[in-house]
Amino acid sequence: MNRNTTRLRRTLTAVLMAGVALATPAIAAPVHAGQQAPTGHITWQPCTDSEFQDMQCGTMRVPVDWSRPHAAQLDLALVRRPADDPAHRQGTLLLNDGAGGSSIEQLRLAVRIGLPAFAGAMTQRFDLIAVDPRGVGHSTPIRCSEPLKPAGISYFPQNRVAFGKLVAHNRAFAKNCKRHNGPLVANVDLTSTARDIEAVRTGLGVQQLNWYGIHYSTLLGRTYAALFPGRLRTMTLDTALDDTTSPVTRIFRETDTAEDAFNRFTAWCATSADCALKGHDVAADYDALVARADRTPIPVADGTHRALTGEDIRGATQDYLNIASVTWPALAQAIVKAQSGDATDFTIDPDDTLDPVQVLVPACLDNSRPVSTFEQVNRLRKTLAKRAPHLGGAVRSWTALVGCLGWPVPAEPVRAGGPVTGAPPALVIQSTHQALAPHSAGPALAAQLPGSVVLSREGDDYSMFLLSQCVRDATNRYLTDRVLPRQGTTCTD
Repeated sequence: MNRNTTRLRRTLTAVLMAGVALATPAIAAPVHAGQQAPTGHITWQPCTDSEFQDMQCGTMRVPVDWSRPHAAQLDLALVRRPADDPAHRQGTLLLNDGAGGSSIEQLRLAVRIGLPAFAGAMTQRFDLIAVDPRGVGHSTPIRCSEPLKPAGISYFPQNRVAFGKLVAHNRAFAKNCKRHNGPLVANVDLTSTARDIEAVRTGLGVQQLNWYGIHYSTLLGRTYAALFPGRLRTMTLDTALDDTTSPVTRIFRETDTAEDAFNRFTAWCATSADCALKGHDVAADYDALVARADRTPIPVADGTHRALTGEDIRGATQDYLNIASVTWPALAQAIVKAQSGDATDFTIDPDDTLDPVQVLVPACLDNSRPVSTFEQVNRLRKTLAKRAPHLGGAVRSWTALVGCLGWPVPAEPVRAGGPVTGAPPALVIQSTHQALAPHSAGPALAAQLPGSVVLSREGDDYSMFLLSQCVRDATNRYLTDRVLPRQGTTCTD
């Protein structure tokens, strides 16, 4: 690992562990109806946020329901960072975080760890545009007062009574969200969000966009390319997802890859000086902690008198596996802290640009619901327990399945699998071991975008442009020259 990469990892560790607060001052004041800002027009102003110095903050209005363009409107929030070398500027690069993730806060994270120092051509030759998707972050965010998963509700119900409580809570939660957010709750699907992106492109006055999407936004990029052929010059897709299979198959595959990531964590932890559990049987320690918390929930030191069950701890573990050099040591520390009687760290998502409510609500629209009865859920629960003896299948796709049981708004999944006409050949970057997405998802998405190449990276991370010089070099060559690496190339740094 070279010196620059080592420094970047250390900085990323410090920033992520400090947390990135979404409750920051407004990026740009929303344009209210009385200001008469026209739909589709971006209102730009200098950012007042010190971390976005010399950048522009913008707001534009789009319809809540694109089938009723003259009805209710929402505000999209944007931040624009101009290219450092305007004489050689090549275009506009749209940054997209995952579902429920703020692209603006992801840009803030990149700035905190040194952007533009490590970015090369990406920041020299391209205007960067971070736009928070509808319902997320700074863009008319979905807020619900009902807790997403209160005490006494299980996502792994073991009897009909527990199943009934889960479904009833999901209905109450959805009703609460609709009361607070109106029709927006039914319009945060992939297709509506893709239509927003086209409005952004039009508002920017550019013929084509360049796309950088992470996780869920790899599917958003595919959806946008299908709806608006020819509008993308390049597509960089980091940690692709595969929505060509059934939701149950996706759960099985994500369960397997998350369990593999956990096993890799425990193997590393047993011998690493950076692990607070070095020398321990880490898997046994974790399993004992989960069993203890299921018997007697472990308190959280936040003044709320909350306590976490073993299910809660399992549910928080997947996101601790996403960046090995950063979140693996933090997971070990969280286990040790919980063993001492304080489970607080399992209430903190290491990626603080995410909002769990804003993750779930779109998932209830974008995924079909093939499971509806206790018998079906119970069979799946038992299968997951066998496939994943440590995490038990507590992964995001399972949460999307059971968290949407009883949801009153119908799902509107995008049809996927066929070739997308009018999309550029994409650079798909996929880790060989990643807790959120199996490596096989990379080729599955690339197959829908003719001419695309999967660049593998040996390791466990996502958001790989921040972590790998090899990935940065390949990405920048693709952005500037539209040249893809050879199929089968693997980055090992």
